[in-house]
Amino acid sequence: MPRVQLALRVPDLAASIAFYSKLFATEPAKLRDGYANFAITEPPLKLVLIEGTAGEATRMDHLGVEVESTEAVHAATTRLANQGLVTDVENDTTCCYAVQDKVWVHGPGQEPWEVYVVKADADSLAEQPGSTCCTAPAATEATAAPEGGCC
Repeated sequence: MPRVQLALRVPDLAASIAFYSKLFATEPAKLRDGYANFAITEPPLKLVLIEGTAGEATRMDHLGVEVESTEAVHAATTRLANQGLVTDVENDTTCCYAVQDKVWVHGPGQEPWEVYVVKADADSLAEQPGSTCCTAPAATEATAAPEGGCC
């Protein structure tokens, strides 16, 4: 079942994990250095926490829709392109400690959205410099998407 993703850049990862564990009554599904994600059943939500800069306010990093298959990503890519949206496709990319296929689009306020599928676990946050995934832990609002984006 597809679910909405919300990725937040947080100043205190440990405090945020404790808070969201209490709020959603669940522990993180994945916990890595500077990163945590929650696979929340009710409401269906993928909550991603990315460690940001201490002392800064929590901010949105990006939004997404997690789907169940590469075919669903391809279908979303076609649908979005046919609607006139500019798409940025990434296949077999390592992002947020997972191998993924994804497509990025931006809303009218430049908010980044991704439609993605997790294909496998990975040992690194991002595959390579310049990827649209998690390459700038202290990214500013202007560079958060997609260059600083992460799922």
